[in-house]
This record gives sequence, structure tokens and C-alpha cells, in this order.
Amino acid sequence: FIDYAESLGFSLSFQGFEDELEHLPGKYAAPEGCILLAWDELDCVGCAGLRPLSDDVCEMKRLYVKPLYRGTGLGRLLAEKIVQLGIDKKYTRMQLDTLNSMQSAVGLYKSLGFVETDQYYNNPHPEVVFFELTLD
Repeated sequence: FIDYAESLGFSLSFQGFEDELEHLPGKYAAPEGCILLAWDELDCVGCAGLRPLSDDVCEMKRLYVKPLYRGTGLGRLLAEKIVQLGIDKKYTRMQLDTLNSMQSAVGLYKSLGFVETDQYYNNPHPEVVFFELTLD
């Protein structure tokens, strides 16, 4: 999660990121949520989280793959697993946010069926875009 935050180039303090790290798994705790970690030997090379927003809506958070492992399909695999876990946990919708400048992420989310949606929480970053997926 720390590599993820550092890769953004701006503070996530408006999201309570420091508190989130200090209290992991916190909102990501089972059975409503989860954290996925991708490993190469002893090196954690990717992560993704799922947390509830309400009884029927969940949020994909902190999808990150270390630069050396980008382009390998690992990001897609993590995102697909999070979507499947959302379905398995009986959520009906999944939401997420990303930056418009992160075109690889935007393309990935669109390829998985996510569509742009209205802002669902206060994010002050000027490039933020919000996405939603109906889970079957």
C-alpha cells in the first residue's frame, strides 16, 4: 500500500490513508472485504483491496503493480479477482476511482465493463474519475 501511495505523487491524507495503514485490515477485513497480495518469491509486487460501502455496494481500492511487473497481466488478474470476490460476496455494484492521467488503469477498468459514474465521495484531486460496475 505504501508503494501505491508513493507512486501517486500526492498525499492521500484526505482519505485517511495513514489511519488505514495503521489499522489494517480495517475496512478490508473479511467477510465483507479482502486484501489481495501478489508475490514473486519474497517480494510483494502487487496488491488490491475490496471494502464495503454499503450492504450491496463495494469498492475496489489500492490496485497497484510495481513498475517491473507492469505489462505482464498482473494488474488485470488482480482486478478480475477483486471483481469475482465482489460477486462472491453478493455485492450488486462495485465502485472505484482513479486519475484520468492513469490511462492504463482507465483502459483496464473500461475493458472489465466499468463505466464512468457520478462522484460518490469527496475527492479533491482535479483529475479524479469515478467508475462503477454492475455485478452479476
